Parts: sequence; structure tokens; C-alpha cells
Amino acid sequence: MLLSMAKNQQTRPGIGELAKDNAKGRVGVVMAMIGGRVQIRPVGGGREWDAMPDDVATLSAREELSVRLTVRAGRDWVKR
Repeated sequence: MLLSMAKNQQTRPGIGELAKDNAKGRVGVVMAMIGGRVQIRPVGGGREWDAMPDDVATLSAREELSVRLTVRAGRDWVKR
């Protein structure tokens, strides 16, 4: 019983990890948790935004790979 419950629980991303804000449909890096809110910065840099903890989720392995490849491709393109 506990094993099946553990599979259903969603872990929240920690500081420095990629996360998605389901309310805004955006992905970024968790920077802090202040005043009951999660502060997230866009992956490429920029201004942080506040999200409610219940709206923030860990990316799936596929989503995380997609974000990392997009960032890397953008950096490689800028170097050329």
C-alpha cells in the first residue's frame, strides 16, 4: 500500500532545479521559496516571477532533456 502511494506523490523541485509553472505555462529554474511562494527565473536568464507552490511541478525526464537541448542549441548558435 505504501509503495503505491509513493508513486502517486509528486515531488516539488528544489532550489536550482528546473521546474514548470503550470498556471503560467512557463519553465524556469527555482531560485528561492519566500513568503509561501516559489521564485522562478527563466532558463535563459531574465526577471524572476512568483508562483504558488501547488502550481510548480518537476519536469519529466523528456521535458528536462528538451529544455536542456534547446538552451545548448541556442548557445551554440550564438557562438557562430
